[in-house]
Amino acid sequence: MSIVINGTTIPDEAIERETAAHAGAPSPHEAACYALAIKELLLQRAREVGLDADGGEGAEDAVLDALLEREVVTPVPTEEESRRYYDANAGRFRSGDLVEASHILFAVTPSAPVNEIRATAEATLRAVIAEPQRFAELAASHSNCPSGAQGGNLWQLRRGETVPEFEAALFEGATPGVLPRLVNTRYGFHIVHVARRIEGRQLPFEMVKDRIAEFLTDTVRHNALRQYLQILAGKAEVSGIDLNGAGSPLVQ
Repeated sequence: MSIVINGTTIPDEAIERETAAHAGAPSPHEAACYALAIKELLLQRAREVGLDADGGEGAEDAVLDALLEREVVTPVPTEEESRRYYDANAGRFRSGDLVEASHILFAVTPSAPVNEIRATAEATLRAVIAEPQRFAELAASHSNCPSGAQGGNLWQLRRGETVPEFEAALFEGATPGVLPRLVNTRYGFHIVHVARRIEGRQLPFEMVKDRIAEFLTDTVRHNALRQYLQILAGKAEVSGIDLNGAGSPLVQ
């Protein structure tokens, strides 16, 4: 079925070209369809508000940047807000912390059957907890991450090397072993095994306040952009792809 956004059809050849840019996605074709549908939605909005998108791909990117800067407001966090985040999450700001870990990723993509994926992940987690020695085997057969070929091994990880929700699970648990619950990130559901943790030292607020401000800004912008796209998608006439699912991440 063709993808149509407010009467504009996205050509199959454009999707084929775009697919190459998403080779690392669990479903490159789906990711390409989604990216082009969102781009078309934004370009149409740009024309509505009088931003000229003519002149080729480079001009289109500039117009999209201008549109988002104009319509997606991202407040800058105050130092007080950064300090509150630091006080509430002091354990995240340590120097030299290391974790040796493995995972099994059950990837979630736009329009994927999330409940079915979660059920499969939970069943696999129960199997891993019952027989931890099968972790590498199940990673090789189930994981959507390239690390599955090495039994899910991620080797040594430092703070800042993974997405925040995955980092929290790695560094804030009490004891090594298979984590008792799935870890839910923007990429999907993870079964995580922590081989060992090596603690570092606490960093003072002054050393990390800029990093905290950047993180808070990115988080607010990500949520604001998600909501903005959901509003545009909700007002649009769309066929051939689902852009309205509340559980689907509109921004990866």
